[in-house]
Amino acid sequence: MTTKAAKDRAWVDLNCDMGESFGIYRIGMDEEVMPLITSANVACGFHGGDPDVMARTVELAKKHGVGVGAHVSFPGRLGFGRWEMDIPRDTLVNLIVYQIGALQAFCVRAGVPLQHVKPHGSLNNMADRDREVAKAIVQACLAVVPEAPLFVKPGSALHEEAVAAGVPVIMEVYADRQYHRDGTLVSRRKPNALIEDPKAAAERMVKLVTTGSLATVEGETISLPAQSICVHGDTPQAPSMIRLLREALLEAGIQIAPVSLWP
Repeated sequence: MTTKAAKDRAWVDLNCDMGESFGIYRIGMDEEVMPLITSANVACGFHGGDPDVMARTVELAKKHGVGVGAHVSFPGRLGFGRWEMDIPRDTLVNLIVYQIGALQAFCVRAGVPLQHVKPHGSLNNMADRDREVAKAIVQACLAVVPEAPLFVKPGSALHEEAVAAGVPVIMEVYADRQYHRDGTLVSRRKPNALIEDPKAAAERMVKLVTTGSLATVEGETISLPAQSICVHGDTPQAPSMIRLLREALLEAGIQIAPVSLWP
């Protein structure tokens, strides 16, 4: 039974992109990172991943009690899903349904639920501002996993479209990325886009979760709700950043758990 004290504490999820290796190519440090996180965004074969990697990643998440989510993407391994694409809405819906279904099948075989859906790369970034892209993602989720929460950036078009359609949402922030005053991420093409100091990232996220405020690159402070914190798994400092982040959150009295286990 969940106690009132547990409900009154701050809860947060730690997520990371997993299963992005494919064929002979190895991306990320899944074995090292998985024990440190609570939710895994598993590549579904479009920007990374393949059937063998998807199967192994789901089993690894199961072993460590980590929630499994479909990390759906534009079909673009060459650009790692980070190139924008102009795809008809019906086709985009089908592409997303295809990816969710593929990962869901591996979850069924492993005996674990598909916990959430999260768009990757440019699909995610376009859904921040392009309502047709956002609606396609929402439509796909409603078609196959209507009860699974969708990870969204607070205040984005995807956030608004999901809420309007009745899709549950988890508001996500990024520990290793800088923000503008309007709450959008600084482009990776900019020299100051990434936060590479694990200690600085951890302190920044603890302040955000406890106070709801975040410093921007313009030197201003904005309010930003944070239910799940993402650290990108393809960066060399990911394990140390997540480890320090976990320690700092726990020291601040913040509970860390997969979103499916929150009170």
